[in-house]
Amino acid sequence: MRSPSKHVTKRVRDAEAELNLPPGFRFHPTDEELIVHYLCRKSQSSVSVAPPSWIIVDVDLYKHDPWQLPEMALFGTKEWYFFTPRDRKYPNGSRPNRATGNGYWKATGSDKPIKIKSDPNTTIGIKKALVFYAGKGVKGIKTNWIMHEYRLVMPNPTTVSRLDDWVLCRLYNKKNNPNGSRATSCT
Repeated sequence: MRSPSKHVTKRVRDAEAELNLPPGFRFHPTDEELIVHYLCRKSQSSVSVAPPSWIIVDVDLYKHDPWQLPEMALFGTKEWYFFTPRDRKYPNGSRPNRATGNGYWKATGSDKPIKIKSDPNTTIGIKKALVFYAGKGVKGIKTNWIMHEYRLVMPNPTTVSRLDDWVLCRLYNKKNNPNGSRATSCT
């Protein structure tokens, strides 16, 4: 399994240069910000309220293995964000299909409610942690790829063929070196 390549760094720098962002600016939203400013907007049908497509890209995550995804993201060197549809595993079932070509995403722990900071009694979304397993079924091998899946509390009730219209996913690899630094010169 590959780690994110040097192409990811170049792609991120190109995106940041296009936006004319000064050094030090990062896309690192809170759980509440992801729900309110991105996922809620994405789930609404009006184009006028849709989130900017140059921040988070639409990718069917389950058609790709996790090590392929960093190069598809618009931003990020250590974590990447995507909108993805969630299909049902069975036509009349409620379980989502999280299988990929070379493995599957397995849910870990319990769902975490995302609450509004200014009103802690209001739940606006749910966060689910998943780990990628390479291989099939019980022979799958746990990897270091982690995904946080964010979904709205009340998905669009008119949706028939989708479990949820859209979910927002944050992807990262636990083996990324958080202490990696870049040497730069002032001259």
